[in-house]
Amino acid sequence: MKPYLSVIIPAYNEAKRLPLTLVDIDRHLRGVKYFYEIIVVNNNSTDATAEVVERFSHIIKNLKLLNCKVPGKGATVKRGLLEAKGEIRLFTDADNSTSIDQFSKMIPYFSAKGGSASGGKDGYDIVIGSRDVPGAKMIPPQPWYKRFAGNVGNLIIQILLLPGIWDTQCGFKAFTEEAALKIFPLMKIERWGFDVEILTLAKLLGYKIKEIPVVWVNDPFSRVKLSSYFQVLLEVFKIKWWTITNKYRL
Repeated sequence: MKPYLSVIIPAYNEAKRLPLTLVDIDRHLRGVKYFYEIIVVNNNSTDATAEVVERFSHIIKNLKLLNCKVPGKGATVKRGLLEAKGEIRLFTDADNSTSIDQFSKMIPYFSAKGGSASGGKDGYDIVIGSRDVPGAKMIPPQPWYKRFAGNVGNLIIQILLLPGIWDTQCGFKAFTEEAALKIFPLMKIERWGFDVEILTLAKLLGYKIKEIPVVWVNDPFSRVKLSSYFQVLLEVFKIKWWTITNKYRL
């Protein structure tokens, strides 16, 4: 049976955090009425990430392991989204900063063609979680310097590429099968800036994007460093240049 939902989890050295994340996802999904799959994409981990997934695959249904040899979160997400089989394909972080229970808020925004579990009327092709729209919650709040860097970065992103989208970097995004198969093969960014790129490509291709508030739990051990914000901005300027020079050949 074709899954309605594919949950893709990019993972690099996540052996310690993955078990709780997988248990939480299983707890919320095992009672749903639609068919689903859970895919962990292992990106060159040097710890026991792969072994953890293999072990849990015996107790969590529809859990699969993929390996991605190309470094970078963008490359890892791309591999998972293209290998998935679901009518809706969601990627989420291995630290479970946004619990899978937030997906229920997304379902009404997808069109009825998205599957029997959808039934939505709005017909969006992409629904993204946001920490910066009314109704969103961050527990606890991010440090001031990350908030400042994020706000400045978002202002630049809105001016250059994505007006009206307030949080491009939240790692909780869902795509229809059609949108995923059209957008992700065009990706050029393999690291942190890929979120901006895929949303830019979605806009260029005419797909409808809905940004919704989510509950986001701040992980004090997050691997996103302050330097990553500057890397994203550098990649934003690359994306802008590629759109101007038609490097995507849309």
